[in-house]
Amino acid sequence: MGLKLIGSIAALVLIAACETVPEEMADADGGGAAAAPGAAGPQVAAGPVTPGPAAPVVIPEGTPPAPGSFDEFVKLVGDRVFFGFDQIDLLPQAQETLERQAEWLLLYPAINIVIQGHTDERGTREYNLALGERRANAVRNFLVALNVDASRISTVSYGKERPVALGSNVTAWALNRRAVSQIEDGPAVN
Repeated sequence: MGLKLIGSIAALVLIAACETVPEEMADADGGGAAAAPGAAGPQVAAGPVTPGPAAPVVIPEGTPPAPGSFDEFVKLVGDRVFFGFDQIDLLPQAQETLERQAEWLLLYPAINIVIQGHTDERGTREYNLALGERRANAVRNFLVALNVDASRISTVSYGKERPVALGSNVTAWALNRRAVSQIEDGPAVN
């Protein structure tokens, strides 16, 4: 009984600690830098939380991420860019995020990335897979134009199959229209 209560409390704490991208960032400018702390946003899809026997390692907030790590990539560079409805055009803030990604990738030439193309829930599965592919390729082409070796970048489209925000509303749709750059063999990202 006590273990279930502790597990429930841990799950609530983890869910409450989740951070989302503010609506303004997702809709207006297409950028994917980390959201401001305490920013309000839509509910984000999360997997089940299973408490383990050992307490997680807690890294103090002021500790910088390890150079060349996935954590550094996400926190200092930004791992995602957003798109307008039915668009593949890279908005100005998306381009800024991708310029930071290119600089980072040029610093770490042994790291390869996979660009995941995503869409919102509207439209057919086939259409959204094709749109997700075009978005991933737009990001890839932009990075290649900034001198990142094309052989280091692969793409995959998930279409509407992996939403990061649940709901059938403007905010959820804006957050789901994205391309996410993930370090190969890194942690799974939505």
